[in-house]
Amino acid sequence: MGITLFELMQRAGEAAFTRIRTLWPDKQRWLILCGHGNNGGDGFIVARLAKSAGLEVTLIACEGSKSLPDEANQAREAWLNAGGEIHAPETAWPEQTDLIVDALLGTGLNRAPGEQYAQLIEKANAASAPVFAIDIPSGLVAANGTTPGSVINAAHTLTFIALKPGLLTGKARDVVGQLHFHALSLDGWLTGQTAPVARYDASALARWLPPRKPTSHKGDHGKLVIIGGDHGTAGAIRMTGEAALRAGAGLVRVLTHKDNLTALLTARPELMVQELSAQAIDEALEWADVIVIGPGLGQRDWGKEALEKVKNSAKPMLWDADALNLLAINGDKRQNRVITPHPGEAARLLNVKTSEIESDRLLAAQNLVKRYGGVVVLKGAGTIIASETGEMAIADVGNAGMATGGMGDVLSGIIGSLSGQKLSLYDAACAGCVAHGAAAQAVSQRLGTRGMLATDLFSELYLFVNPEILNRKE
Repeated sequence: MGITLFELMQRAGEAAFTRIRTLWPDKQRWLILCGHGNNGGDGFIVARLAKSAGLEVTLIACEGSKSLPDEANQAREAWLNAGGEIHAPETAWPEQTDLIVDALLGTGLNRAPGEQYAQLIEKANAASAPVFAIDIPSGLVAANGTTPGSVINAAHTLTFIALKPGLLTGKARDVVGQLHFHALSLDGWLTGQTAPVARYDASALARWLPPRKPTSHKGDHGKLVIIGGDHGTAGAIRMTGEAALRAGAGLVRVLTHKDNLTALLTARPELMVQELSAQAIDEALEWADVIVIGPGLGQRDWGKEALEKVKNSAKPMLWDADALNLLAINGDKRQNRVITPHPGEAARLLNVKTSEIESDRLLAAQNLVKRYGGVVVLKGAGTIIASETGEMAIADVGNAGMATGGMGDVLSGIIGSLSGQKLSLYDAACAGCVAHGAAAQAVSQRLGTRGMLATDLFSELYLFVNPEILNRKE
């Protein structure tokens, strides 16, 4: 495009400086930490712009065994020519600092920061001044969101040209702060690119969930059978069933333990509830458009026998909870299934430690798809959806309030419901994860995250499965 790398670096530095001034117009004393690479070059440009604006700037830079990249060296020389000084990493910090700019390590990091960098990162985290990270918080791995060592805890992060997966999943939400994006005037070029990983939030729901035709009837919106709820786990299957109804399923039939029948019918009379038996499964599988199995299923013979029958169906299905634990023992691969593991279940499915799943969530999702086929929803902060045909997305929604029992049961009902409304399994998984997480965000805006219940999402879910209403409100 005829743009030099140094020009791109200048654009990045200018974008960062402008964003900082917008966020903190009154902060006069800036401490800028520069690494020995192009991320540090961005920092030198920010420092020069801040100095020319009359701000008090202290710049600390790490030295490396190799020479600086040409572009970063140009930025360094421009800072020195403007009268700026460069201080060594061991230099004492100013007694008063209003703002810290992190330009230490960029997107090329794939291991723990070295000792010199780690000391500066820890010192920045311990300071009272807010930290603004350029492109990515130093120490966060851009490819997968892992933190192999010390990592900057930023109040704000401005990333350039494209979002990185590591800013949206893994440990990202603990350290990125508020995420900002700048295309560096490459918007036109980016429009023509196909992202290897899609990012979806509530704004994407309209693409999957158009308004219903006025003449539609319940048969148009899917017949869903949900199987689970062994003795003592009526709550799980009830939440899945109600979630399916709240997400728009036309008819929902629940097959469960006989002890649960009265409780479920009393709590939600719109559900069709039957005792789970061999004959009931056969009839329901023939009747249903979509099958969900697992919530409260247990691992007794009662649940195992139900799962064996479901395995033989060619209809779209979703497996969760104990269905996944049984799948880990007796695995198979199929294209008509969504599996929705949390990291612990994913570890059992892949026969690895949970820490290995969390060390690269995108790779774990890909490995699950290779082994089990269909569509995988790897739950967590920055839920990942992957398909056997190579599609991959991150649901950039949700919050810490979702770390409570029952949230996965609700998600299973939503995804199953959307599949019955004629979405492909992959699209139903994407839309379901987004609607689920967006509803939780809406609840947290009213009530906070601590004490959120899975069933609290029902009061907000309407908005997100009817995006035409959401758009009117906005």
